[in-house]
Amino acid sequence: MTATETGAEAQIPPGVIAPGLTAGQRFRAILGGSAGNLVEWYDWFVYSAFAVYFSNHFFPGDDDLAGLLKTMAVFAVGFFARPLGAWLMGLYADHAGRKTALTAAVGLMCGGSLIIAVLPSYETIGVAAPILLVVARILQGLSVGGEYGASATYLSEMAGRKRRGFWSSFQFVTMVMGQLIALGLLSLLQTTMDKPDLESWGWRIPFFVGAAMAVVVFWIRARMDESQSYEVSKASGAERARTMMLFMRYPKQALTIFGFTAGGSLAFYAFTTYMPKFLTGTSGFPGPTATAITAAALVVYLFALPFFGWLSDHWGRKATLFIAFGGGALATYPAMTAIAGAQSPVVAFVLVSLLVVLLSGYNSVSAVVKAELFPANVRALGVALPYGMGTAIFGGTAEPIALAFKRAGVESGFYVYVALGMAVAFFIVFLLPDNRKHSLILED
Repeated sequence: MTATETGAEAQIPPGVIAPGLTAGQRFRAILGGSAGNLVEWYDWFVYSAFAVYFSNHFFPGDDDLAGLLKTMAVFAVGFFARPLGAWLMGLYADHAGRKTALTAAVGLMCGGSLIIAVLPSYETIGVAAPILLVVARILQGLSVGGEYGASATYLSEMAGRKRRGFWSSFQFVTMVMGQLIALGLLSLLQTTMDKPDLESWGWRIPFFVGAAMAVVVFWIRARMDESQSYEVSKASGAERARTMMLFMRYPKQALTIFGFTAGGSLAFYAFTTYMPKFLTGTSGFPGPTATAITAAALVVYLFALPFFGWLSDHWGRKATLFIAFGGGALATYPAMTAIAGAQSPVVAFVLVSLLVVLLSGYNSVSAVVKAELFPANVRALGVALPYGMGTAIFGGTAEPIALAFKRAGVESGFYVYVALGMAVAFFIVFLLPDNRKHSLILED
């Protein structure tokens, strides 16, 4: 493997390679990189969590399900902005640095959330209301698309060779924490506000909270240290990332990431974001109960993620991916069928927990398994763009497709769809190299 391929030249200026990070320095780096990720995904999930309360403000009509479907279609539009954000921010992170890209990403999210928080309804400004809602979601999509690649790259580069799986798993830990905060705020408002008030103006509160949190993280990220991998690559004079470089030099890696991202993202949004609506609309649980079931399962998920990350440091990334996609492909249809007919919240909780624990075998290593496939000079773009495309096409359409199956009266078709996505990802994982021998993250 040549120096150009690894992103590091043989002759690196003295002083570029710093001593290994101490445990405290590494922890602060992971915390700083993860803080913005929490806010990004809090803002992203708040839209889905509160969609049932504000859909009629922008898509009025007599059919509530149709209004919700249109609102979730806007959610999907945000997903389709993610590949663009991944592309632009990936290039930016490989050229200007991970820290700079992460700071820009959280600024975009702040702007998108603030627009939704103050946006007038359809009755006030007419068709401009749904148009501006789409604009806000595009800003958030650009932000999340850009955040993922820069964050995954930064955390993987700062994590250290021996515990890279464990520490980089905190990218999804913070994602889940963001979702839990969103669900916690939803539960709080559901129990402290009358439904008419929540539908009238209360739904705006979480978007104001998200914008304020983003401002704090913007300040934190402006003071983060840059990763050593980026500094070494920059100092070595390695060729900077270009779009065609990715597809011409690393087509197998890009296609592999796209493939298992498709199955992983589809399952993630089916088991987490869509689950409260599924528990309410299909299982028949009241809204607060559905929120509590999902939140409790996410707590289980929160602890499973670092465990599987730790496991990947000992068994390899492929082992946890096989558990996730193989187990998920087998369990999805029977578990979703049982959840649909569940009458006990405890039974529903156990079944949802089973699904997310299996999925954590993928999400725990989602960041690092991608980052280890690429050299530093093209790493952020290589991580972000195939992921953004796979998530947009399959993750972003998960809820609209689930609702479409439901309206057609064949909801079980969605269970099959998710299971097939995970089965395809299972076979794609065979193409992955063993990270224990072939990782391209060279610095510790």
